[in-house]
Amino acid sequence: MSTPLYRLKAEFFKTLGHPVRIRVLELLSEREHAVAEMLPEIGVEPSNLSQQLAVLRKMNLVTTRKEGSTVYYSLTSPQVAELLKVARAILTGVLTGQAELLADLQSGQSKPAP
Repeated sequence: MSTPLYRLKAEFFKTLGHPVRIRVLELLSEREHAVAEMLPEIGVEPSNLSQQLAVLRKMNLVTTRKEGSTVYYSLTSPQVAELLKVARAILTGVLTGQAELLADLQSGQSKPAP
């Protein structure tokens, strides 16, 4: 019996549920990066970054290529970058709505109930 799609989606989103992984994917949305390039950008220990990259590799979200002793990472699909853009747009909308509500609360005004 195959795994239902909703369970696979849940696992996919669990994989995205870590700030270091999201930051890695954001960096890789721009271009491929060597591990050494990512470390100062992400600000974690090398072992932590390596661990998070392994999770992303296991889920087939990133791929590697080796040049000498340097390992370069890139996204397996441009759709990953698109997903991050969509998430940003959703969050922008949510936060804009919250900012408007906060402004209303601070001004002491309330909007009529619908």
